[in-house]
Amino acid sequence: MNIKVNDNVLVITGKYQGKQGKVLKTLPKQESVIVEGVNLVHKHEKARKANETSRIVTEEGPIHVSNVMIVCPGCNKPTRVYHKQDENGKWYRYHGGKVGCGASLDKAFAKKVKGKAAETAKEEAPKKRVRKRSQKTEAEAKE
Repeated sequence: MNIKVNDNVLVITGKYQGKQGKVLKTLPKQESVIVEGVNLVHKHEKARKANETSRIVTEEGPIHVSNVMIVCPGCNKPTRVYHKQDENGKWYRYHGGKVGCGASLDKAFAKKVKGKAAETAKEEAPKKRVRKRSQKTEAEAKE
């Protein structure tokens, strides 16, 4: 499955078509996901203890993976998922294809790439070190 927890997805078919939400849970064996605010179902809960009351609970139900598309965090467009390997041999998901912006869909990978870019910038322009002298040495120098 190309969809992971905390991905933003767009529902492309069905009753909730056009609605966006965050993936709360993935169910790989059933090839479905649970999306926040999509496919709301009502469940009847019976009171199990003397001090509880019976109630009707509204919660999200599963929706098939083929009915959702990931929304690219870079350009906010629904996209197919492409896979690429980085220089360290790790696979990551990205927005590719003919019209893709090339942004990474994996938040952890995007942070690592940004962190490496910051490190290389620091190496290119090192800060000039200034030596701070303590007050004791200045007092001794005056004497």
